[in-house]
Amino acid sequence: MTTGLTYSTYVTQIATMAVVDPADTAFQVILPQMITYAENRMCRDIDFMFTSTSLHGTTFVLTAGNRNLSFDINLSLNSDAATGTFVVSEQINLLTDASGNASATTNPDACVRVPLLPASKEFLDAVYGSSLAANRGKPQYFVPFNETLFFVGPVPDQAYPVEVVGTYRPNSLSAANTTTFISQYLPDVFIMASMIYISAYQRNFGRLNDDPQMAITYESQYQALLKSAVVEEARKKFDAAGWSSQSPATVATPSRG
Repeated sequence: MTTGLTYSTYVTQIATMAVVDPADTAFQVILPQMITYAENRMCRDIDFMFTSTSLHGTTFVLTAGNRNLSFDINLSLNSDAATGTFVVSEQINLLTDASGNASATTNPDACVRVPLLPASKEFLDAVYGSSLAANRGKPQYFVPFNETLFFVGPVPDQAYPVEVVGTYRPNSLSAANTTTFISQYLPDVFIMASMIYISAYQRNFGRLNDDPQMAITYESQYQALLKSAVVEEARKKFDAAGWSSQSPATVATPSRG
C-alpha cells in the first residue's frame, strides 16, 4: 500500500532530506516553485489518465453563422468537477439529436456524439472559410487556433452544443490543497523530482563549494522511478505491450521457428 504525502508531510520530508529547517525563510520562499517544478515535470513526462476531462455545458454551444468555439481553460469556470487548467485538446464532439439536428440539451450522455476530425487552418479557410448562409452546414472538422479558441467547419447552420475532451493540469499541492493524486500515489517520484530542484538551493553557493554530482544523482533516481511510472500509466489505458494492460515481459516473447 502506498503511503501518500500530505502538504505538511511533504514539507517535512523535503526539509529532512535537504537538511534544512522547515521554518527557514529562504526554504519557504522556494517551496511553491519547487512543487511547481516537480509536478510540471511529472505531468509532462507521464501521460496521466486521471487528468482526462470532458468539458461541456451552456458555454460550449456553437453559434449559427460563427465558426468560433471559445472557452476558459480554468476548469473551475466550466462544468467539469475537476479543478486545474485545461492543457491538451484531444477530441471535439458535436452533440445532436437522433435526427442529426442540434441537441436541445448540453448533456453529452443524452445526445448523439458526432466526433469532429482535426484539420489544418489552411484547409478550413480554403474549403469552409465562408460564413454565407448557403455555405453553412453541420461541422465536420475542427482546428485549435490557440489555447482558448477553436475553429470549426463548415460554419454551423445551427447552435450545436459540443463536448471538448482533453487533459488538464491539476492544481498544485499547497497548504490549501493538502493532497493531490501525485502526492498520494507517486510520492517517491514526487520527492525525487523535488530534490533535483532543491539541490540547487542546498549546494550551489559557489564554484568551489558546488557538489556537481548532487543534482545528477537525484536526476538519475528520478529517471529510474519515472520508467516504471510511465509503464504503469500505459497499462491503465491498455497502451502497454501489444496494446494490452500487461507489463512488458522479458521472457515471454515469441520464439523463433
